[in-house]
Amino acid sequence: LLNMKRKAHVSEEQVRRMILECSSGPNLHVKLELVDTLERLCIDYHYEKEIENVLRRVHEEEDDTDNHYDLHTTALRFYLLRKHGYYASPDVFQRFRDEEGNFTRDDNNNGTRSMLSLYNAAHLRIHGEEILDDAIVFTRNYLQSVVKHLQSPMADEVCSALRTPLFRRPRRVEARHYISVYDKLPTRNETILEFAKLDFGILQSLYCEELNILTMWWKELQLQDHLSFARDRMVEMHFWMLGVLFEPQYSYGRTMLTKLFIFVSIFDDIYDNYSTLEESKLFTEAIERWDEEAAEELPGYMKFFYKKVLTTMKSIETDLKLQGNKHVDYVKNLLIDATRCFYNEVKWRSEGADQVAATVEEHLKISVPSSCCMHVPVYAFVAMGNDVTTDDAINWGMAYPKIITSSCIVGRLLNDIASHEREQGSSSSSSSTVEACMREHGGITKEEAYAKLRELVEESWMDIAGECLRPAAAQPPPLLEAVVNATRVLDFVYKDDQDAYTHPSSLKDTIHSIYILSV
Repeated sequence: LLNMKRKAHVSEEQVRRMILECSSGPNLHVKLELVDTLERLCIDYHYEKEIENVLRRVHEEEDDTDNHYDLHTTALRFYLLRKHGYYASPDVFQRFRDEEGNFTRDDNNNGTRSMLSLYNAAHLRIHGEEILDDAIVFTRNYLQSVVKHLQSPMADEVCSALRTPLFRRPRRVEARHYISVYDKLPTRNETILEFAKLDFGILQSLYCEELNILTMWWKELQLQDHLSFARDRMVEMHFWMLGVLFEPQYSYGRTMLTKLFIFVSIFDDIYDNYSTLEESKLFTEAIERWDEEAAEELPGYMKFFYKKVLTTMKSIETDLKLQGNKHVDYVKNLLIDATRCFYNEVKWRSEGADQVAATVEEHLKISVPSSCCMHVPVYAFVAMGNDVTTDDAINWGMAYPKIITSSCIVGRLLNDIASHEREQGSSSSSSSTVEACMREHGGITKEEAYAKLRELVEESWMDIAGECLRPAAAQPPPLLEAVVNATRVLDFVYKDDQDAYTHPSSLKDTIHSIYILSV
């Protein structure tokens, strides 16, 4: 590992020189391709300032409406600028449409590549951009029609995009995928490829160290001896959290987040399936008291768990104080808030309010907070420390601003769609957004309800893209990126109407590739 790190440092500096040389050059296409390659290989975090300088200049110096770059370059420019919070006008794509409104391919035998780039760029649309709505429909149809005739690696690229547009893919999953794609490209740069492989291996080793620490913690908890329903999802939860914060400097943050959300997952099981309303109330009140003596009021199966939560949280708070983290109090406050959200939903269901919720929008007022999708990025804010996070930022996140509400809606709706079949006949099914949608629209079928909810998911992604644009963006890019990353993982875990957290067999190959397989 030490030798790997030495080699990586040499390669890292060679790539840095490449970026600096490229940024001073005149070729826009080369600049964009380099930035895109570094980001897809997930080594861009080493060059944040350099990449920001490149894109700032691209944004300032180039007005693409007056230039005649090909469609691929135009789409890549649009994609990278929007991804980094710079507004780019979708009008740049007007000149690629014919009289019938179809998008024309480049004349250089790269028609599929240009359509793929436009498809990915269009998924950074915001509300009201009809040309991008049209572009998604057109390019999707085109790519679906040609994919069976393509050779690798372009065939792999198109299949991946049709399953998940580039902007929505979890960073480490995409890094693992793109290393194998880039390795096959005749235009690959061997120095960049070597650095990407070395960096992947170094982080892979770090992630495995973290898992070892977490596995020891889980065994010492002995929760499964006292809570038969406590699911051992340590690897899956760590994978989820590295999707939010993957960088090496957040190693402690990942282990902290994993422990916290193992607890949140058990809370969810207790409130949803294993406690009476009265027991739920007692547990919520005990967490609010945050006092070992409160355990005496709890039923037997909850006492042991409650004490373990308090012990672990005390340890986390001590660690954060030693690190000088100024946001320690929020660790406890967010966990208390999570139990209140769960209890509010249980109470709401017990009163039958979920059965009469007239609209999906009304349902989401309760079910968005109880998804705990706000708590993931806001805990990440805490983990990112004083250099990035402020108390104002954490309070902003806890108040459900539009970007976080939109992320929660993505998670809530995809979860409900994925679990609807499995939970048919249970109280959870009758209170899901799927059932609310069916009632709202006069008894439509579940398939029609799924389609309508997926439209809301797409609208939420548009809100997320819009909230990341400067100068209106409410927080610094690293915090907004944590929210986007959290949403990417939600999309991935609930992909293809499957709940991969509840049924982790569908994650097996991905987890093997991230933690075990060498590149």
